[in-house]
Amino acid sequence: MSTILFDQIVYGPVQSRRLGLSLGINLSPADGKRCTFNCIYCECGLNEERQAYQPSPSRKDVQQALSAKLSQLTAEGRCPDRITFSGNGEPTMHPDFAQIIDDTCKIRDRYCPSAKVAALTNSTMLHKTAVRQALCKVDENLMKLDAATDDLIRLIDQPIPPDFTATQLIEQLCSFDGKLIIQSIFLRGEFRGISFDNTSDTAVDFWLAALKKIRPQKVMIYTIDRETPVKSLQKIPLDELMQIAGKVKRAGMEVKLNA
Repeated sequence: MSTILFDQIVYGPVQSRRLGLSLGINLSPADGKRCTFNCIYCECGLNEERQAYQPSPSRKDVQQALSAKLSQLTAEGRCPDRITFSGNGEPTMHPDFAQIIDDTCKIRDRYCPSAKVAALTNSTMLHKTAVRQALCKVDENLMKLDAATDDLIRLIDQPIPPDFTATQLIEQLCSFDGKLIIQSIFLRGEFRGISFDNTSDTAVDFWLAALKKIRPQKVMIYTIDRETPVKSLQKIPLDELMQIAGKVKRAGMEVKLNA
């Protein structure tokens, strides 16, 4: 299996298409995934193929691992551009997520004050007040919006919560009053006998209407870059991504394209 798992709490830094030199923090177990989505394009594989048996790292474990790594990087003169919560699943599922964000900001200030703290989230835990408040404290909260209709989200992202809806997601994203970055992947293909394409005019129109309500600071759009667990997925050509980016720009929003 060519998909990857992160077996350390703190990993990298790695050069990210979207985030520059990024030091990753994995709040999921080291031996598998823990996620409220089961995205068919996830670089970590599908949930059922990557079941976790170990516990998530403790708050103290994260503190110690991050302090040690930033101390090392500072001594080497290699401060990262960002300290990014990502890893083997959804970071906001960790029961101490809010406290870990506070710890991370303090440790960052001590060792690499120029680094930004970022969180990559699928937006499914925004019903928790502590999670929303914590995400408002980071420098960059990047929230997933791969589509704006239930059928496409359920096909591409496969949300685990049975009551998850696109309408609820968009309402929760609007609650950040523009202090967020939207990240959206574009792809087409077939899954479980159903063909889909979230670059169609209809899909993009619904997605763009949602963006106008959310009013994000920035929109990041991208396509497949690594091998995916579902093999029938297709990468979107650059010229098509540029057309979508142009629509976002004409709607008055900043857009970054990562091909």
